[in-house]
Amino acid sequence: MEEPILELKNVSVTYKNAEKEVYAVRNVNLTIEKGDSLGIVGESGSGKSTLIMALLRLLPENSTVIEGQARFLGRDLFTMTLEELNEIRWTQMAVVFQKAMNSMSPVHRIGTQFEDIYRVHEPKASRAEIKKRVYELFRLVNLPERVYKLYPHEMSGGMLQRVAIALSMLHHPNLLIFDEATTALDVVTQGQILKEVAELEKTMAMTRIMITHDMSVVAVSCSKIAVMYAGEFMEIGRTRDVLKNPQHPYTKGLLKAFPSLKGEIDGLSAIPGFLPDLSKQCRGCIFAPRCPKKTKACETTRPKPVRLADGRTVVCLAVGGEENE
Repeated sequence: MEEPILELKNVSVTYKNAEKEVYAVRNVNLTIEKGDSLGIVGESGSGKSTLIMALLRLLPENSTVIEGQARFLGRDLFTMTLEELNEIRWTQMAVVFQKAMNSMSPVHRIGTQFEDIYRVHEPKASRAEIKKRVYELFRLVNLPERVYKLYPHEMSGGMLQRVAIALSMLHHPNLLIFDEATTALDVVTQGQILKEVAELEKTMAMTRIMITHDMSVVAVSCSKIAVMYAGEFMEIGRTRDVLKNPQHPYTKGLLKAFPSLKGEIDGLSAIPGFLPDLSKQCRGCIFAPRCPKKTKACETTRPKPVRLADGRTVVCLAVGGEENE
């Protein structure tokens, strides 16, 4: 059996200062196979971006504690030296952040920035070689060649986001991560980019993680979904299974808060309450204070992952299985 692209085992991320500790991610387990397109969803503050920043080792070391294992192509990202990690970034694992303008130098042309980044890993590459590669990527993301000579301020938000996507694919990475990369775009441009990303996955055999709070983005562009709440995964499975028949109360709440374009028109309903104080350890289910299905047991017993017949994993005492008996 082929080795997973990424395998997380009991990954936790804790922020620390002189006064307290904040448990941003707690005991996360996840396996991503080659060719998967995984959407990680959840409301703001759920720990989605923190998890990705931890994998990329971009969190401040003096105030962050990372525990567990994150095996990328068989190697643990958390135990690599900085030199080993720099060899992987961009060449094997790349990320597209939300605000493309912030990723670009405002005083250098786009082509110059591509050349500089390309030569970090290929120092002997000629300008003609780099230009050929960049033009190939521009065609893939529907950008004209003239973009090579433009400055960032001369382009629209949609064009800049395409530039960021092209930049992330400069060295054919095995894993591409989108961290809210289409959130700031209008729905038409967002739809175009998502369609282009889906085509890229087919032509380049690319594996993708998409961080978002927008269920529609996951529905149209991801084969798998992981629902995150307060630093923990509540439900993981195939997108069509989870969206058509959600099992966890939090997943159901998210879907009820999102308008449907099909079927009868129903009123939207928000999930009552707020995210818990992550500086405090939780005895029972982390979602219990806001859950409409909670029982006394939910307040004192930590639910364990339950594997369902369709392959999904649900962390809830109300879902049957040997783990929660």
